[in-house]
Amino acid sequence: MDGNGRWAKKRLLPRSFGHKEGVKTIDRIADTVFSVGVKYLTIFAFSTENWNRPEDEVAGLLGLFRRYLKSNVPKLIKRGIRLNILGSRRAFDQEFIDLVDDACKRTEGGSVGTLNICFDYGGRAEIVEAVNKCVESGRKVDETTFASCLQTGGIPDPDILIRTGGEHRISNFLLYQMAYSELFFTDTLWPDFSGEEIKEIIAEYRKKDRRFGRINEE
Repeated sequence: MDGNGRWAKKRLLPRSFGHKEGVKTIDRIADTVFSVGVKYLTIFAFSTENWNRPEDEVAGLLGLFRRYLKSNVPKLIKRGIRLNILGSRRAFDQEFIDLVDDACKRTEGGSVGTLNICFDYGGRAEIVEAVNKCVESGRKVDETTFASCLQTGGIPDPDILIRTGGEHRISNFLLYQMAYSELFFTDTLWPDFSGEEIKEIIAEYRKKDRRFGRINEE
């Protein structure tokens, strides 16, 4: 979800205004993708590297996430959306962890779709964590057992990656899982990203001939 800060700067507003607007976009995009039959939406909200941002911006992002969990859970329950939070918890106090656990538990019955929010998440850190889990379990490691040790265990690998904001990189996001994802990059800043644009991307994706290393003989 790239471009919140630049969106605010273009309007001569503090970066915090861009982040607030970006949170609203999550609901708009979630409603769109689940309405067209997509079952999983994974949002990269806060990376392990984002701790290096100015202290006031980090505090603002943490506050936004708390408010999102407190205010949006009833909406998610009503829409039948299950919430799942991926990432490390080591930097958070028990009150914050309890808030996350409560939100996930209250929405676990949702069957329309699953909204994964990656917060304090890094793809490399996730892989290292999965390696340690495999070692500690003493199991022989293959692709199936390794994938089950990832935080996304039991969740299908993403078919599509969309990055907003004009940058053409994946920035440490779902590194293992995206081996065969189709990558889409748009100059649209995240707060301006619309349901119509994501529908266009999904339509383009459906035209792809996804062979996964095989040859299409048709």
